[in-house]
Amino acid sequence: MILFPAIDLKNGECVRLVHGDMDKATVFNVDPVAQAVEFEQLGFEYLHVVDLDGAFAGRPVNAQAVEGMLARLKIPVQLGGGIRDLRTIEGWLGKGVTRVIIGTAAVRDPSLVREAARLYPGRIAVGIDAREGLVAIEGWARTSTATAVDIGRRFEDAGVAAIIYTDIMRDGVMLGLNIEATLALAEAVSIPVIASGGLASLDDVRRLLKPDCARLAGAISGRALYDGRLRADEALALIKQARENVRA
Repeated sequence: MILFPAIDLKNGECVRLVHGDMDKATVFNVDPVAQAVEFEQLGFEYLHVVDLDGAFAGRPVNAQAVEGMLARLKIPVQLGGGIRDLRTIEGWLGKGVTRVIIGTAAVRDPSLVREAARLYPGRIAVGIDAREGLVAIEGWARTSTATAVDIGRRFEDAGVAAIIYTDIMRDGVMLGLNIEATLALAEAVSIPVIASGGLASLDDVRRLLKPDCARLAGAISGRALYDGRLRADEALALIKQARENVRA
């Protein structure tokens, strides 16, 4: 399992939202590049970045901050937010993003996901963000009629590298991951699933290391890392020990 620290970008700053509400943003670092470097130095092996402004605008907005991270980091970066056409996908992959996350376009233009996955195998992920069981789009501002499983199954044979599943109602409010819904999605598809939204403490990491969560590819943590409820050294040590136990 990979634990991804999250950097959400709004107005060039590193923020966390509550339930995806752009009016409820807490700034945790005015220098997202410095924050990314800190995460790398703490020992994280993969960074999760979202251009929040881009998700609403439908195009990259915080490109300068993302490019600054790519110039400084050695660890891989997965990026979402405002990625809705092949040109943008090609642009970010060419600049050094390891994996791009397609969210809104996965609902509205599934052919884009299929074409991108064909052209860039292993480098395309789908972001599925659900509110009360239905998938939200356009920076979570609108809710579709599709369920998470509907969207996941849509790409079962497309060659998608991963699905990032976020429970919007738990995002930013420290209620713990929605393990039940995440596992339901993981059991419905063969695509690796990454859990997101609500990871609050070391107990959540322990839960993710239970045998029934072995099918999950990882989890994303944001606010808990920023406010100190989850210590990076403790979380990464638990994961390392679990991997060693599997090898043994």
